[in-house]
Amino acid sequence: MRKVLVIAYYFPPLGGSGVQRVLKFVKYLPQFGWQPTVLTVGPTAYYAKDESLLKEIESANIRILRTTSIDPNAVIHKKHDVVKMPKEGMRKLLSFISDTFFIPDNKIGWKRKAIKAASEVLKKEKFDVIFATSPPPTDFLVGVGLKKKFNIPLVVDYRDSWLNFPYKYFPTIFHRYIHYRLERAVMQTADMVITTSRRTKEELLLRHKFLTYSDISIIPHGFDPEDLQVPSDDVLPRIEKMRITYSGMFYAKITPVYFLQALKKVFTDYPQLNGRIEACFVGLFRTEHINLVNQLGLQNAVNIVGYLEHREAVKYLLASDVLWVMMRDDIMTPGKLFEYIGTKKKILGCVPPGYMRSTIEEAGGVCVDPTDVNQIAETIVRLYQQYERKELRGARPEVVNKYNRVTLTGELAKIFTRYLEV
Repeated sequence: MRKVLVIAYYFPPLGGSGVQRVLKFVKYLPQFGWQPTVLTVGPTAYYAKDESLLKEIESANIRILRTTSIDPNAVIHKKHDVVKMPKEGMRKLLSFISDTFFIPDNKIGWKRKAIKAASEVLKKEKFDVIFATSPPPTDFLVGVGLKKKFNIPLVVDYRDSWLNFPYKYFPTIFHRYIHYRLERAVMQTADMVITTSRRTKEELLLRHKFLTYSDISIIPHGFDPEDLQVPSDDVLPRIEKMRITYSGMFYAKITPVYFLQALKKVFTDYPQLNGRIEACFVGLFRTEHINLVNQLGLQNAVNIVGYLEHREAVKYLLASDVLWVMMRDDIMTPGKLFEYIGTKKKILGCVPPGYMRSTIEEAGGVCVDPTDVNQIAETIVRLYQQYERKELRGARPEVVNKYNRVTLTGELAKIFTRYLEV
């Protein structure tokens, strides 16, 4: 069996959607003849932890190398394990400080320790490929350092854009230029580049003219079919309401404000729908948003579940009628969208025109402007009418199958193998 070193700062027991892609690759790579070893950070503070995710790879005997780090999260861990999400104003301030003083990100303090720990293993054992996934971009720099030191093929995986990430702040032109030079160096060193969407691929081709179309492959986000197989005695009971569920957290421009205002408008304009629609939020929910629910008088229509381990969160998706996603730009595509598609539920996308909207519509979903309260309200009413007629439909089987994590991991394995054969 061939061996791949996987570099991922974000890895279980850290929770949230950011760990899902690499976890599932690691889980399924052995089925395709690749044995992964994961290089990740040791105990560190984070907003969400999910110990259950590690159980998914226990049977595969995956080796995990955990190293210490000198970064804000690791320092905070000395006093806390799980930290509360700061209010949005504080989050912006912390991001401003981080983006000003840490390049490429505040995980840069992990780079030297990660390279040292990996080097000790690479000196003793033969690895066929190094695979680094970002964010954080520090993962790419670790991969570049190991590639140069051991001359092992390097494959880099963009889960999100580096320079055009919507919540990345460049205090000066000089800051952005440094990031550009760092990314350019990564592109020049990597043997293969993977992105989750055509949009990010085209962005890289435009920015780095030496890259060719064949230098970049696209492997989209996906869903794990095993996650959606809930035993019948463990299925959540359905409620006598249309349940609209959002899974994940809100930050920056990703906000429930417009949706909640629209829900209030629905109950004002159609009082007979009071008690017939539930908005369910699975994940971290900010205090300011709880206050808004109360101000709008939606306490009886909103179910704030809070953060759950992933398998428990999936049960709520399966017990819903409509799954809601919100995004103000078309630069990011959240991984949860593809898990939504895997459930075959109707999707309500409050998203702008672009890749994400076309993906939702291909999956049988309906999309509206993310900030248009009237349009969102009208769409909720139409969805309720379909719910009453039992006409809510999700993605067709051929669309669902495109995003199966097992199939997508097979594509990754082919990329590894194709490169080695050349």
